[in-house]
Amino acid sequence: MSKKTHQHQLAQRKAQRQAEREAERRRQRRMLTITISAIVAVVVVIGGGFVVLRNTGNDTPAASGSPSPSAPTALPSSAGPDNKPKSIPTALAAPPKRPTALPAQVDCTYKKSTTPASKTVNPPANGKVKASGTSAVTLGTSIGDLHLTLDSSLAPCAVKSFLSLVGQKYFDNTTCHRLTVGAGLQVLQCGDPSGSGSGGPGYSFNDEVYPQLKYGRGTLAMANAGPNTNGSQFFIVYGDASALTPAYTAFGTVDATSLKAIDKVANAGVIPEGGPTDGKPATPVNIKTATAAT
Repeated sequence: MSKKTHQHQLAQRKAQRQAEREAERRRQRRMLTITISAIVAVVVVIGGGFVVLRNTGNDTPAASGSPSPSAPTALPSSAGPDNKPKSIPTALAAPPKRPTALPAQVDCTYKKSTTPASKTVNPPANGKVKASGTSAVTLGTSIGDLHLTLDSSLAPCAVKSFLSLVGQKYFDNTTCHRLTVGAGLQVLQCGDPSGSGSGGPGYSFNDEVYPQLKYGRGTLAMANAGPNTNGSQFFIVYGDASALTPAYTAFGTVDATSLKAIDKVANAGVIPEGGPTDGKPATPVNIKTATAAT
C-alpha cells in the first residue's frame, strides 16, 4: 500500500469518526435530557425528572439500560433564538380524560430504586387504590400559591405517590429547577429536592398513560427518565406542549390564576443550560410548602 493511499484511508476513518460523534450529539440534543431529568425524558423523572426534559440530567436524552428514578428526566428539546417565549397560549386546555375508564380499583407498586433518595421519605404502601375522585393540593411558592387538582381517574398510582410526598413534606423548601420556553415545549419542572434535575424519592412506579393523551395549558404530569421511572419530579404545562408524545403520566391540572403567575416567570426568561430555551428560570420558583386539603 502506498503512503498516499494509507494517508487517504486514515483521513477517511477520521472523517467517519467525526461524523459519528456529530450524529450522536444530534441524537442527544433531539432527546433533550427533563431531564422530565430529564421529562424525563421525561423527564422527566422524572423519581427522576421530566419530563421530557434535558440532556444534562433532567430530561434524559437517553435513559440507557434501566434508568433509575433519580436519573435525569427527558423532555424533547426545542431550539429557539432566545431565552424567552415568543408567545404563550392563554386558553386553558380541556382537562385530560381517559377515553375508557379504569377499573374501580387498580394495583399500585412502588419499587425501591438503586439511587438513594434526595430527601428521606417512605414509599407509599403497595396495593389496591381507588381510581376515582380528586384531591386539592396547594404549593406555597415564591411567586404565590399554585393550586393543583389531582385526578385519580387519570393516574391513581401517581396521585397516591404525590399525596404521600406532600404529607411527608418532601416538596417543602425545594426549587423548580427547570423551565422551557421554546415553541412546542413550555413547561415548568419541579419536584427534585437536590435541585440538580437528577434527584428522586428513592422509589419509582409505572407509567399511567394512554395513546390519546395530550398535554395543554394547565396539565400536570410526571417527569421521567424513560418508561416506568416515575418518582417525584413533575411538570406544569403553562403553554404549548405539542412536542410531547404521550409518554408522561398526566395526573391533574393547575388553575388559571396559578398559570398566570407562571407566565410571568416564563416571560422573564431562562438561564440557558440544555439549550437557549431550556434552563433554570431567571426568576426563581421556590416551593416553601406543599399542603393537601383535608
